[in-house]
Amino acid sequence: LGLRASLPQLDGEVSVAGLISPVSVERDADGIPVLTASNRKDLAFATGYVHGQDRFFQMDLIRRQAAGELSALVGAAAIGVDKRNRFHRFRTRAKSVWDRATDQDKSLLEVYAAGVNDGLQSLSARPFEYFVLGSDPTPWQAQDSLLVMYAMYMQLNDARASKEVRRGLAHNVLPEEVYRWMYPQGTPWDAAIMGEPRAVAPIPSARVFSLRDVTDDAEPAREQGRYPLRGSNNWAVSGELTANGRAIVSNDMHLGLNNPNIYYQARLIVTGPDSLDVTGVTLPGGPFVVAGSNSQVAWGYTNSYGDWTDAVVIKPGAMDGTYRTPEGDRAFETYVEVINVKGGDPVEYVVRETIWGPILDDIEYPDGEVAVSWIAHKPEGINLRILDLERVTSVGEALDVANTMSMPPQNFVTGDAGGNIGWTIAGQIPRKTGFDAMLPADWSEEHGWQGWLTPDEYPRVVNPESGRIWTANARVVDAEALRVIGDGSYDLGARARQIRDGLFAKDMFAPEDMLAIQYDDRALFLSRWRELLLQVLDEDVVSRDPDLAEYRGLVDHWIPRAIPESVGYRLVRAFRLEVERRVFYALMAPVRERFGANVPLRLSNQFEAALWALVTEQPLHMLPQDYDSWQAFLVAAVEENISYFHERYDGPLSERTWGEVNTAAIRHPLSGNIPLVGQYLDMPAEPLNGDLDMPKAQGPAFGASERFSVSPGDEENSILHMPTGQSAHPLSDFFGRGHDDWVKGRPNAFLPGEPVHTLTLTPDRR
Repeated sequence: LGLRASLPQLDGEVSVAGLISPVSVERDADGIPVLTASNRKDLAFATGYVHGQDRFFQMDLIRRQAAGELSALVGAAAIGVDKRNRFHRFRTRAKSVWDRATDQDKSLLEVYAAGVNDGLQSLSARPFEYFVLGSDPTPWQAQDSLLVMYAMYMQLNDARASKEVRRGLAHNVLPEEVYRWMYPQGTPWDAAIMGEPRAVAPIPSARVFSLRDVTDDAEPAREQGRYPLRGSNNWAVSGELTANGRAIVSNDMHLGLNNPNIYYQARLIVTGPDSLDVTGVTLPGGPFVVAGSNSQVAWGYTNSYGDWTDAVVIKPGAMDGTYRTPEGDRAFETYVEVINVKGGDPVEYVVRETIWGPILDDIEYPDGEVAVSWIAHKPEGINLRILDLERVTSVGEALDVANTMSMPPQNFVTGDAGGNIGWTIAGQIPRKTGFDAMLPADWSEEHGWQGWLTPDEYPRVVNPESGRIWTANARVVDAEALRVIGDGSYDLGARARQIRDGLFAKDMFAPEDMLAIQYDDRALFLSRWRELLLQVLDEDVVSRDPDLAEYRGLVDHWIPRAIPESVGYRLVRAFRLEVERRVFYALMAPVRERFGANVPLRLSNQFEAALWALVTEQPLHMLPQDYDSWQAFLVAAVEENISYFHERYDGPLSERTWGEVNTAAIRHPLSGNIPLVGQYLDMPAEPLNGDLDMPKAQGPAFGASERFSVSPGDEENSILHMPTGQSAHPLSDFFGRGHDDWVKGRPNAFLPGEPVHTLTLTPDRR
């Protein structure tokens, strides 16, 4: 009874304070609401109301995570996470953003917060998660919506400049030619929309670097693969390639997957002279559609992986407690952050800050202490210009708005009802001068950041001759545009290239054609690795070992897709990763010798270029000294995989399917804390198709947080689906609704269906 009491009211009439006029909340059979109001403020209130009804606990966790306040809710187990996040002092930074915000933006967030709290209070009992934790929910504050945006920054950016620091450690030790070869800006896999693929640099000669001279007794840790990038796919085709003359915009934003899903579907309508009609996915914690269509323009995002965080090497000043700046020595600012702990004493955490950002407290860098300069730390890092997308009427207007938005900088792809398409960066871009932004740098003589680019300086692509635009977290641009955006460890271009080639394989498109590309799990990237593996396991090699013979046979008859039943796919993938692991570990031996065996190392996402050159050219001086030939080295990688499989699994190699490891683990945050019944809060643990380096980017707890393909003005024939469903409440009729369509790749309607529930919110005139 108590669990049911926390279900939201879906029908009837509710009188609430703060409304100007009545608002209609219609939900379809999947729980997707259509919110209809006569003005934008009432619409924001209603958006907050349904978020508070359906997703308050999720919102609470998001704001607490960003602010470093989880321990106050869950206890001492979260202190480490809170310290890591409190390092950013986002609660304080949100106040700075709030002080700069317009009265209109403040008012909208305040109305939204009132709606959230009224939606929460409308429940007959607190959300069931608080019963489990023995806690009460804390009301939503308007500034908490800024914390939700900071949480997205932490998901999408390098929050501690760790990539630069780790590259810097390698750069400190390796010869320059070796470092540049291992950390290139691209490969022949590139599929940029501006510029060409990058050629592979020559392998450094034995005179420069030789692994035959390197003695390294350490063994790399066993692993079976890197975690997918937190990235996405999006693309657009022009009206010349569609039957109705309208553009189609497709988007699948890949993120970590939990129950509930990070997004919440909705259609937001304002009636009257200042009308509005926008549909897509909202982010619980904000009163707007993040990605979707307003019937005239559609838009979506992928993470740009530009260089939005820099590591600043701090030079000590003349006196203790000071550091050098271009304006002279400055004293460090010290902040004592108090972390409240449920059931325990508060914990103090000290943050030291510079004019550029806070000092990292978890690394030792040879050139000095390191401060983090990150756009999320700047007051200019957040604004609400995303709201302006609701009313744009053309691609040009959408691009203009995108260049004024402050958010984690994204590849912004848009298309309109007139058939136009475009790309740009949405988010603030710092103006960098006088330093190598790929490595930690000294800014004591000249500031590395000199303000922000103006909108007219942003790179753009509008209506390319091909009628096609695509991005997939890889390098999108070249030359000056690449210098402006920078390299924040963007992805290998294999996924983007497979999408590009899919778009050029047809001359006309409908939304269903786009879903086929979004669901494309063909193993094109691994095909050449399969051919190499078959060459390595030649007749002489397999004749001496039945396990090697079985491995080869399964690879020879592989299913060339990342589908659950494919054994050969998994074995080829494991071979490539084991070779990569061994080669990279050997090349980094001098770095470990200098800084210790546990030094954090950074494998470039572009390392495939160097790796493939080595395994095909097979230079003797780059062969680890324990081996007499490259074939012996590569066979040893296969033997290591066989040993790995036999140690961890019963049964023959023929049972090692891809689905065995790529099994859904989409869980509720508290499911492990509830004996016996907690498992019923999770999505089914079913095998999934997809993997890295293909459009269907999928891991057990990572994948498309939504997929849509929408033609603005023809939303009725467009498609959208997302995992887990609208509600995480196990007794809700909407729990898991639509999840199976997401798993199987079946199209769902972009617009909500016919209403089955109607709730009317009316102003309380008392």
